Amino acid sequence: MKAGRSRNPIRKQTPAMNGGKREACPILKLEDANQQICPLLPVLQELPNGVIVANRDGRLILFNREAKRILGIGAQQVGQRRWSEVYGCYLPDRVTAFPPDDLPLSRALRGEEVSGELIFVRNSFQSQGVWVRASSKPLRNIAGEVGNAVVVFSDITRQREATERIELLSRAVEQTADSVVITDAAGFIQYVNPAFELTTGYRRDEAVGHTPRILKSGQHDAHFYRDLWKEILEGNVFRDTLVNRKKSGELYWAEQTITPIKDAAGNISQFVSVLKDITDVRKQQEHDIQLRLARQAQERFYAPAVSCPGLDIGRAAYPAVEIGGDYIDFLPSSDGCVGIAVGDVSGHGFDSALVMALTRAYVRAYSAQRSDLMDILIGVNQMLIADLEEARYVTLILVRADASRGMLGYASAGHVPGFMLGRSGEVETMLGSTGIPVGLFQEYVGETKLFPFITGSVVVLLTDGATESSNPGGEQLGLESIIEFVRAHRTEPAQQLADGICRYARTFAGEQPQQDDIAAVILKRQ
Repeated sequence: MKAGRSRNPIRKQTPAMNGGKREACPILKLEDANQQICPLLPVLQELPNGVIVANRDGRLILFNREAKRILGIGAQQVGQRRWSEVYGCYLPDRVTAFPPDDLPLSRALRGEEVSGELIFVRNSFQSQGVWVRASSKPLRNIAGEVGNAVVVFSDITRQREATERIELLSRAVEQTADSVVITDAAGFIQYVNPAFELTTGYRRDEAVGHTPRILKSGQHDAHFYRDLWKEILEGNVFRDTLVNRKKSGELYWAEQTITPIKDAAGNISQFVSVLKDITDVRKQQEHDIQLRLARQAQERFYAPAVSCPGLDIGRAAYPAVEIGGDYIDFLPSSDGCVGIAVGDVSGHGFDSALVMALTRAYVRAYSAQRSDLMDILIGVNQMLIADLEEARYVTLILVRADASRGMLGYASAGHVPGFMLGRSGEVETMLGSTGIPVGLFQEYVGETKLFPFITGSVVVLLTDGATESSNPGGEQLGLESIIEFVRAHRTEPAQQLADGICRYARTFAGEQPQQDDIAAVILKRQ
């Protein structure tokens, strides 16, 4: 052995012996490290997982590169009690700070082994936050005492976000109000959500393994389904409105979208179908169409007022949202008289408008043939008996005003009373019912009444929508209130007075929705 050469077989390595490069050592103080860790330092440095080793005093003696990358910050000698604060460790709720004593490394220093602890890390270096999964273990000496502890953790942020997205999607599909059906490429059902069970009546176990043909209604031909399959097998999204059949046999309308799902190779693996039950929407659309048609028909019933020497005539009509069966008509006459018909069909809707159209036609036809008003009502009754369903009827008041003779005649088939005010505002005549409503009984008995119609008199004809207008407290306007209104405004022109009655009834109702048509006719003897 040559003089001057060291006898120690372990020589100190210099930078030159390492190719002139100094490796970044992950150990803070090598002399503090457990002897069993030292030979593994190069390996620990290159691990794809974060590795931290602490001694029993809480000093971090190993902190590899991946640990720093994941946490955003390297080893900080702040003491075990501040690890959670300095590194920004939170419970999975991402709000509550992770208790320092419960951190996996702290527990390992107490001799515990921890597996798969979930921690959310957010600090000034990791402002978006990362999810880590950590496991820790105590490192014991020969005597079995805990000398050091190691924690190994990995960044699972992407996996966690993917899991959360899947969980969110699953909750959304399970809780959506629309039916969701997933089939394989051959069309066999693999999954249905609770909305499908609620809408169709088929339980999940009754649907899975079958094809959507269980919903087939028979309303679509084979050509329709061939086009459907052609579209989705070409990878295109199919959209249409279908009629499906529930388990109970009931038919329902559904807006359906079928989307092909492709695998990584670009092949269709599944189909996702979303069905929205629009039966109520379709019914509402049909109702709105009927309502519009009925409204157009009813508007024709509200004939414009006619002019006649010696008379000021006005009429107003405020239809309700829900179509009714009211109508006002002015009847032609060759003797200089003015004929007026005001009617109301029981019930609401499109069929009421149709009944009123029939009534109007019958009134016009008989008024051209007969002069007595009650004879006209008898003829109308005979025609409606054959047309109306049981319990359907029409109230109708017919008036003929003869200005040249100063006379007025009327016949009322159960209609709401009209009235005549004299020049001083007193009620001179009530135009009450002179017979039952038409359309109820084959035999019809009634009479026509005549009375003077002198200058300054005001005749008011109404429909029950005016007298029965209700305020928010449920109180009805009533005929007496309308009489008082007319008395106070009797000097106004007929048209202005008719409009005023209708507006008065609507104002009385306040914010209450209008339940019935409101109509009024005014005749003033000049």
